[in-house]
Amino acid sequence: MTLKERIIDDMKSAMRSGEKERLATIRLALAAIKQREVDERITLDDGQVLGLLEKMIKQRKEAITQFEAGARADLVAKERAEIAVLEQYLPTQMSDTEIDALIAQVIAASGATSVRDMGKVMTAVKAQAQGRVDMSVVGARVRERLGRQQS
Repeated sequence: MTLKERIIDDMKSAMRSGEKERLATIRLALAAIKQREVDERITLDDGQVLGLLEKMIKQRKEAITQFEAGARADLVAKERAEIAVLEQYLPTQMSDTEIDALIAQVIAASGATSVRDMGKVMTAVKAQAQGRVDMSVVGARVRERLGRQQS
C-alpha cells in the first residue's frame, strides 16, 4: 500500500468515526498531493508525498511561531493538532546517535573536508534520511562537524 493510499484509507475511517479535525487535516494533505499531481502531470511516489508532508509540517511550525508572537493560543493549538496528524505518516524519526553516525559515514564516503563540501554531504544525507529527520538540525550538525575538520 502506498503512502497516498494509506492517507485515503485514513480519510475514509475519519469520515466514518466523525473525527472532524483529523478529517480536515487529512483532506488538506490530499488536496496538496492532488494539486501537485495536476500541476506537474505526474503521480507522486512515496518519497515525493513524504517531501510534501514535511513541507506542510514545516509551514505549520512557522505559523506556530507567528501565532505565539501574536498571543493566539487557539491557533497555536490548531496548528499543533494538524502537525500531530501529519506526523503519523512520516517514518520513525532518527535518534541523535543515528544522525551523528549517518553524518560521519557520509562525510567519510564523500571525502568532505570543509564547509564548502556541505552541499554534497547534505544531498547524500537527505537521500538516506528523508522524512526521518529535520534537515535544519542535520545542516547545523554538518556545518559544525566540517568546521571542526577544517581547523
